[in-house]
Amino acid sequence: MLQMTSTQLYFRLLRYVKPYWGVFALSIVGMLITAATEVALPVAVKPFLDGTFVNKDPFLITWVPVFMVLLYIVRGAGAYLGTYASAWVGNKVVMDLRDMMFRRMLALPLGYFHDNTTGNLISRFTFDAAQVTGAATNVVTVLIKDSVTLIGLLAYLLYLDWKLTLLSLIMVPPIAVVVRYFNVRLRNVSRKTQDAMGDITQVLQETVECNKVVKIFGGQEYEAQRFAATSNRLRSFSMKQTAAAAGNVPIVQLLAAIAVAVVVYYATKQAQSDATTVGGFVSFLAAMLLLTSPLKRLTGVAEHLQRGLAAAESVFALLDEKPEKDEGTTSLERAHGDISFNNVGFRYPRADVPALKNVTLSIRSGETIALVGSSGGGKTTFANLVPRFYHPDAGTITIDGHDIEALSLASLRRNIALVSQEVALFNDTVAANIAYGQAAGASREAIESAAEGAHALEFIRAMPQGFNTLIGENGVRLSGGQRQRLAIARTILKDAPILILDEATSALDSESEKHVQAALEELMQGRTTIVIAHRLSTIENADRIVVLDQGEIAEIGTHRELLAKGGIYANLHGIQYSLGGSEPVRALQPAG
Repeated sequence: MLQMTSTQLYFRLLRYVKPYWGVFALSIVGMLITAATEVALPVAVKPFLDGTFVNKDPFLITWVPVFMVLLYIVRGAGAYLGTYASAWVGNKVVMDLRDMMFRRMLALPLGYFHDNTTGNLISRFTFDAAQVTGAATNVVTVLIKDSVTLIGLLAYLLYLDWKLTLLSLIMVPPIAVVVRYFNVRLRNVSRKTQDAMGDITQVLQETVECNKVVKIFGGQEYEAQRFAATSNRLRSFSMKQTAAAAGNVPIVQLLAAIAVAVVVYYATKQAQSDATTVGGFVSFLAAMLLLTSPLKRLTGVAEHLQRGLAAAESVFALLDEKPEKDEGTTSLERAHGDISFNNVGFRYPRADVPALKNVTLSIRSGETIALVGSSGGGKTTFANLVPRFYHPDAGTITIDGHDIEALSLASLRRNIALVSQEVALFNDTVAANIAYGQAAGASREAIESAAEGAHALEFIRAMPQGFNTLIGENGVRLSGGQRQRLAIARTILKDAPILILDEATSALDSESEKHVQAALEELMQGRTTIVIAHRLSTIENADRIVVLDQGEIAEIGTHRELLAKGGIYANLHGIQYSLGGSEPVRALQPAG
């Protein structure tokens, strides 16, 4: 994002307030009513009190207390209107910013998530966005209300002198009861607000950690709607919290006004025969006391403004991030699965050496290709280029003769499925995890059929609610093999012609591996499959094995051909078995 001045940042913030200008205008009206009554109180006290004490006017003696109570009722209504309407607009702005940030995050390239920590991202949503409201709405209302109040009180104070003493504190006990009630209510609502914030963090963290699955399975809109619902729930609790906080002040002030009214009434009754300047003293004292709050808020407004603008910089930095490049105009229907790498090269940002260089490889439709080699050889990079998680720096990649850069992202990824070692599951039901993203409308029969093909039907039916069982965060209530089979069931249901298997069985025990291998064999039938494997025993029956070394293709051939060649593959194979590698439960079978 280009560096913006404070003025530019502030006016950009105000653009998000503009859709709610009507409610915001109400907040300003409420603040002006509050400011006017705040100045009117000490101005009105002097003539009223002097009139009653000096002139002994029975009408004023009777109605001065009533007028003061009515004045505070109007003041309380104005304060409540201003505070609530301002908070409503502020929370709406925060919700809008969070929704826009979330949708932008869903569209960001994979590299962004590698360059930014999850905690930093979550902080932008949970903390920075909330701080923005201080600059967007609170600063404006404080400046309007407190400036009017301060100017009016200062003008009046220049007209008066010190005369009397502070009035009594008889209102303290009832005020303490009211404050305690509102504190209890605020605490209860705050707990619910914190829980709602935790829900937002959970949805956000899942989407960040599972961004590959969201992109491959087209779950962007589902996640956006899920986040919007959770965010709206948080907004609702925040407004209840604001309602309790805003109701506290006018009620306390009303109680104080009633107490003062009683004191004034009895004081005037007792002093009917004396000439006194009580009105001037009370008026001046009231003005002095009322002056401290707006002065304090105005002197602190710069702090809130700068804090809000700093948060706005962070929020706008995310909103201004460039989304994934999607300039392709060709829509690929169901692909046959022919994939070609033509002199492809790629280097990660800030990397010293390229991850891939001069890679040329043609993969036939339905063929199983295994990628092997030492860590850092380029296997995962090779696979990540196919669904356009990254873009090659040199050369082209084609599917069925179409340059993938010319294909729309949605149609490209609709034809690709991914099963990786790091299984991505969501805190939802078994059925929702299988029928995820674009497959969310699948029938129960289709979901069960996919689960059966993944060898998962037996353990799913044994669960307390079957397909409706909640599996916990990232499937925490499932074993590793069960989680992997759910991911395979999701892939079977998607029925994409191109399949990427990234270390799909490397972290499983023998029993789980047996089930997962059987599920993978069914999954691979009739699909173009790219397998990334460190355990060479699992890919011995692949149609071809491609050995990548320092980003280049070093060897290509079948298992037996490469062993006979005695090169890098034979050396890796010998090392694994010499280190005690056991024979595989069952090697992956080619697609045909």
